[in-house]
Amino acid sequence: MAEWYVKELSKLTKVSVKTLYHYDKIGLLKPSVRLPNNYRLYSEADLLKLQQILALKFFGFELARIKALMEEEINIFDHFRAQQKFLAQKVQSLQEASQTLAAILSESGAHKSVPWKTILKLIEDYQMTKELDQAWAAKALMPHELNEYIHFMQGLTTLEKEAFEQKWANMVKEVNAHLDKEPTSNFGVDVGKRCMELVDGIYGKNHAALRTTVWEKGFKGGHSDVPPAVITWIDKAISEYHRRHIYAILDQVETHTSDGLLRKWEDLLAEIYGNDQDHKDALYEEALADEKVRPAAKAWLKQQRK
Repeated sequence: MAEWYVKELSKLTKVSVKTLYHYDKIGLLKPSVRLPNNYRLYSEADLLKLQQILALKFFGFELARIKALMEEEINIFDHFRAQQKFLAQKVQSLQEASQTLAAILSESGAHKSVPWKTILKLIEDYQMTKELDQAWAAKALMPHELNEYIHFMQGLTTLEKEAFEQKWANMVKEVNAHLDKEPTSNFGVDVGKRCMELVDGIYGKNHAALRTTVWEKGFKGGHSDVPPAVITWIDKAISEYHRRHIYAILDQVETHTSDGLLRKWEDLLAEIYGNDQDHKDALYEEALADEKVRPAAKAWLKQQRK
């Protein structure tokens, strides 16, 4: 069986030694043998794995996602399909920018005014494409999540983005000034309520699952300029707001009609989880195991699950 030292593998594959060291460091491609003198020896299996890595890189996959693809038992063709859609959208965006620029050049003579509004829209579309390449989302989200995130972001107007970012900045500032207060206090619950109203106003019920994914993998994953202490505080405040809302509805089981209560319950689940049935099922299980939930409420929950 053939084996190669790192420099030999580098020469064979045209992958730099520095890159191979990096792949080793992040656990993407570790040599099969490491000699006592710390020299690396790569096997034929390692070479095959490197070729797979290079192929996935060619198709635009980030290293973190490549590592996940090669470690997990998943249908890689699903990821290929999602990545193909992502690349097709990038190509379409660049083609539209090129066509717009060509139209500007053909329609604008030496004595005509420059159509700045059109050019600014062109720049905005180009920046969106460029940002999607560099954004945290390309590194942290799975292909189907990234695809939905791209569609969502492209559907927002500049005014919508700016308005949301300003309100979010104000909320972060408010929380940062009150970190001494408990997120489970009435103040915390009020912040949690206002935070959910803010994000639901832009994501809506159709993107509730995406909203949760962005929060978990983006903000809680450290991909924002918000201090971690603020993120943790807000996360606890939102959880307490939802917890109180859940208890408030379940406490009404014995005093309200079933149909009216069911509508409230379904609206709450849609607000929290959107169409994510797995998370809804998990909430049912948690409520049924919660000692604070009354027997009548548990019986009602079991009835709704039939």
